[in-house]
Amino acid sequence: MSRERYPKYLLSTMNGKSLLQDTILRLKSRPELADAIFVCSEETRFLVASQIEEVGITPETIILEPVSRDTAPAIALAAYARYIKGKDDEILIVLPSDHFIRDQNAFFNTLDNAISLAEKDYLVTLGVRPTKAETGYGYIKIGDPLGAGYSVEAFIEKPNQEKARVYLGSDEYCWNSGIFVFKAINYLRELTRQRQAIAVATEAAIRGSVREDIFIRLRGDDFISCPKESIDYAVMEGTKKAAMVTLSAGWGDLGSWQAMWEVAEKDRNHNSVIGDVILEDVKDSYIRAEHRLVSASGVDNIVVVETADAVLVTAQNNAQSVKKIVHKLQENGREEFRSHTKIYRPWGYYESIGKGLGHQVKHIMVNPGASLSLQKHRHRSEHWIVVVGTAAVTLGKSELVLAENESTFIPAGTIHRLANHGTTPLEVIEIQFGSYLGEDDILRFADQYGRK
Repeated sequence: MSRERYPKYLLSTMNGKSLLQDTILRLKSRPELADAIFVCSEETRFLVASQIEEVGITPETIILEPVSRDTAPAIALAAYARYIKGKDDEILIVLPSDHFIRDQNAFFNTLDNAISLAEKDYLVTLGVRPTKAETGYGYIKIGDPLGAGYSVEAFIEKPNQEKARVYLGSDEYCWNSGIFVFKAINYLRELTRQRQAIAVATEAAIRGSVREDIFIRLRGDDFISCPKESIDYAVMEGTKKAAMVTLSAGWGDLGSWQAMWEVAEKDRNHNSVIGDVILEDVKDSYIRAEHRLVSASGVDNIVVVETADAVLVTAQNNAQSVKKIVHKLQENGREEFRSHTKIYRPWGYYESIGKGLGHQVKHIMVNPGASLSLQKHRHRSEHWIVVVGTAAVTLGKSELVLAENESTFIPAGTIHRLANHGTTPLEVIEIQFGSYLGEDDILRFADQYGRK
């Protein structure tokens, strides 16, 4: 369900909100935590901004990464953004946007403990007591008591099953949640000491950045040259100021379908069912249908996930190996690695609903007040049929208004634009004809979203 152009944190979970929105709403009751810095990819910027707006938050800024460089550089961007403003003594709470927290009050109590240590210049991580022999998480070996928490004796990579069982049976180990609390300046000092190349590249990228509304667009060359490394390897393993507080709040890292099953509501047979699903003699399973009926019979402990263009079937205890399937999709250049059939744009989305030799049919939705770019195509013509709403169409030098059940034809090479000046979504069926139907056959003349 997560793709390169539609990452996991944008997916809706059990309550209809995305993982990103859950993370934002978790902090809304604490006004002093409301000013948030978001770090995301250039490609997802409009989706992220839209989801933030949906939950009524105005972000301080959204920093756009031209490429992914893992967590150490991403966090450094936020820290340098505060440093340049003279606010480097502020405490940063670093929150991955794909976590599940059941007990909000316990979560805030733990954050307060972490903040008390961060104010004493410690770099604090939140540790979770293991509840099973999990091989998908990193671990922390607990050191001596330290105020509201503990010192960290060691950070441990994801273990094999045998070692995970040992850690489960000991009081000396916690899962590494990936949530961190520290002063911006202390993180930057440690990063400079241990990974100067990352510090130099990220500072240069921020200092050379350009602000466009709420977005900060980095100077690409500086950030692209930055080494790729996680905060655990780059900073936490090598610092003498690492501390840990224990988080007991029903935490879960929703990194696998088994993890989704564990936190989801279940029926009397311990099945989590989403969508149009019919089961017979099935237990302890996660079955998700997005577009059509899914049925299963006589199986236990499985995961079945159906989307418009792909179906996954795996054993519950094998859910972590889905990453290997994703790598094969990437190696084989499969489009399913990059995107769904529904492609989101700043103006709305389009979805391919059929294609054949020399033709393609799409369903287009344009948000109220939005418009596609003023553009033309060299190799294809298009027919537009309005099915919901009213369309404002630029066609060469003409301006048209099309109501439901009305249509127009756009010959190849004609400058055109589709816009929605109304207050409700506009839906159009587009039929393309031509020798080449790729999305790169587009020449833009004007665009309200700043796209080239």
